[in-house]
Amino acid sequence: MKEETILKIKKLFELTNNNVCDHCIGRKFSDILSKEWILNELRNMNYPIDSTKILDSKLNQLRGVAIRNKIDNEEYLKDCNKCEICENIFENINKEDILKKIDEKVEFLSLEYDSFLIGTKIPKEVLEKDLWINDEINIESENIKKEINRIIGEELELLTQKEVKFKNPDIVIVVDLRKVFKEIETNSMKFHSLKDNHDLISVRIQINPLFIEGRYLKLVRGIPQTKWPCKKCKGRGCESCNFTGKIYDESVEELIYHDTKIATNCYKSKFHGAGREDIDVKMLGNGRPFVLEIIEPKLRSLNLSNLNEKINQYSKGKAKFLDLKFCSKSRIAEIKVSSPDTFKIYCATVESENEILKDDLKKLQNLSIIKQKTPTRVVHRRANLLRTKNIKDLDTYFIDDHLFKMKIKTDGGLYIKELISGDNDRTKPSISEILNTKCFCKELDVIKVGKY
Repeated sequence: MKEETILKIKKLFELTNNNVCDHCIGRKFSDILSKEWILNELRNMNYPIDSTKILDSKLNQLRGVAIRNKIDNEEYLKDCNKCEICENIFENINKEDILKKIDEKVEFLSLEYDSFLIGTKIPKEVLEKDLWINDEINIESENIKKEINRIIGEELELLTQKEVKFKNPDIVIVVDLRKVFKEIETNSMKFHSLKDNHDLISVRIQINPLFIEGRYLKLVRGIPQTKWPCKKCKGRGCESCNFTGKIYDESVEELIYHDTKIATNCYKSKFHGAGREDIDVKMLGNGRPFVLEIIEPKLRSLNLSNLNEKINQYSKGKAKFLDLKFCSKSRIAEIKVSSPDTFKIYCATVESENEILKDDLKKLQNLSIIKQKTPTRVVHRRANLLRTKNIKDLDTYFIDDHLFKMKIKTDGGLYIKELISGDNDRTKPSISEILNTKCFCKELDVIKVGKY
């Protein structure tokens, strides 16, 4: 052991008047004294221990035992009356009671989960004292909460055979110990065991979302992608919306949510699409990518194949959902980011004010680069920008002297209705400008969303 480390250990004992527990001694030097060092010291002490069965939650305590023995000072070898850093919380956590409370909460909520993370709440004064000690001895160490979390987490892992997961766990279990410390302070007690205060411990569970991605087809017009709250009542319900709280009776979001809610017993969901089509536009072909964020799902073991079948049966004739699979939260950003590789293929029925000839449609083959300002109809809710988009392919089908169909492949983000109308010259060039007559989009279908 380095002389510098020894001096810091002695400083720790001085600051705490020799009242510091093995857990807190070990915590302070966990980054300096390795597990191998602990085992060697314990062997030299003839300390009874099986190195193959040491839990991580025991390491700091054993490190503290080894450090206390290593420093040749009888005062340091004494057991502390009450740890001035943690108030002996590590020696007196009623793990059985905490695990029982967690189990009761899980049962009350009827939760399914495979992974979890433990969090704890303790008084900020205890945390501040811990940090002050670090500053005084010029050391960095994990805080008290991390050690408590580890102790509870390992016990829960052993009991439930569920996995502690630090990134994206199914649930986060928060054990609140603040009332215990408050009781100690109120009663001016020198020491008060948690075992006598199990009623003061509370448990809260945060249920993390599930994410399911897939593609959807919208087979009819008049259905929005997501629910539109009533503008007058903002979703509360009024006479204008027939007390439904929404403008349209159904949406793609609500069609998939119906059976998803039953399957997961969730609180609600959020629908994230890779762009969106207008209400009067069909979404056909291979479908539009989306992610459904399921908020606070109490049931997580889903058979997505069966769920997909039920959703499509419920949505029959209105929408169809394809290739449902679990995904991570990061997929939301990935499908929403507009990429230069993204393209869309549309089929539009175009009506002209004046008569046109079949040969007039040949002029449209010259369409290539489009400069388009944010359309008038959406500029109130979207940034007023000038966008440059490319048309990759365009085919026309003459119907009569006022009507033709147009199949167009273009960069994602080009507004097709405004490409046709010109939107008072906010889109240039436009179909209306090239044909020298006012044109408007009578019907529009998206038939493919993809990447080049």
